[in-house]
Amino acid sequence: MSKYLFRKPYCRMACLLLPWLVLACAGPPPATESPDTDATESFPELTGDYLGQTPPGAEPQVFAPGIVSTGLFTRDLAMTPDGDEIYFSVTVGASYDFSAIMTTRRVDGRWTEPETVPFAADPRFMDLEPFVSPDGQRFFFVSNRPRDPSVDEPGDHDIWAAERASDGWAEPVRLGPPVNTEAPEFFPSVTRDGTLYFTRENPDRSNAIWRARWSDGAYAEPERLPDHVNAGRDRFNGFIAADEGFLLLPIFGLEDSLGATDYYVSFRSREDTWSEPVHLGDKVSSKSRHEYSASLSPDGRFLFFMSSRPRQDGLPDALTVEDLKRLASEPRNGNPDVYWIDASWIANLRPEGF
Repeated sequence: MSKYLFRKPYCRMACLLLPWLVLACAGPPPATESPDTDATESFPELTGDYLGQTPPGAEPQVFAPGIVSTGLFTRDLAMTPDGDEIYFSVTVGASYDFSAIMTTRRVDGRWTEPETVPFAADPRFMDLEPFVSPDGQRFFFVSNRPRDPSVDEPGDHDIWAAERASDGWAEPVRLGPPVNTEAPEFFPSVTRDGTLYFTRENPDRSNAIWRARWSDGAYAEPERLPDHVNAGRDRFNGFIAADEGFLLLPIFGLEDSLGATDYYVSFRSREDTWSEPVHLGDKVSSKSRHEYSASLSPDGRFLFFMSSRPRQDGLPDALTVEDLKRLASEPRNGNPDVYWIDASWIANLRPEGF
């Protein structure tokens, strides 16, 4: 995965489950007062890029509070190149018991209410980590659905992809070898030339970042990135810039870590060498135990990242049941939210020679 889900002790955080949020993911509720009630009338009218949100500057902001970041365990933001489709993962349960990919689209200038992606919402299986190729023609994601569709039991985690169709996305297919193996694979991201970067679990259940070049309509045999990139006690979920100039990666266990897992960047030279990972600093990394999914906007202007940063402001002296219910349905309640920040400063971290 990506952060290895329920296999990692620092991923065992219980997600809050609210009945109305579960119903929201399943579809709009039935009308209760009048058959003419508009189930979507309470959803705000959102226009403009990025769901009409005010772009952040040098300080991180929760992305689209109440729309994308709702208080549920939320991560993995992806966008189409034209900015008209946004995807993200929502999970429920201490062990990712339920996980689906959500989408909101800009139609006739107005953003739609988020809903589950039909082929990535089966409650029997785990679907997460969406990525849209830089040309907008392929939709990648991770699933533990079985290879044989007649089987009901989950399999291991593999990378799947759907091709762009006239009405959205075609039925997804498993990438297969040499990318997918008997080991779990996670977190796909792709460069403009089609090179696929992904996570593969090692026999000891740690993880490493791999890449597979695209050539003549197929993936070449994947190669593991150098040891100094696959640093620390564990690393996973590397996100490659579209021009392959740098790799964002969460790393666990380096000396300059601020918490359990922090965000780093490794720069790639024209000669295909990689810099030592550089810490992204305390605006992006924190003491949060849930910082293991980062991405860039299609134009590279903004960095999106997941983080769980419980609010410290606006709290009562003593919590009531009503307070707890309110906090459960708002961002910054201890579950991960999606944050965004201006990304222009990342280039300043590039070491000389890279």
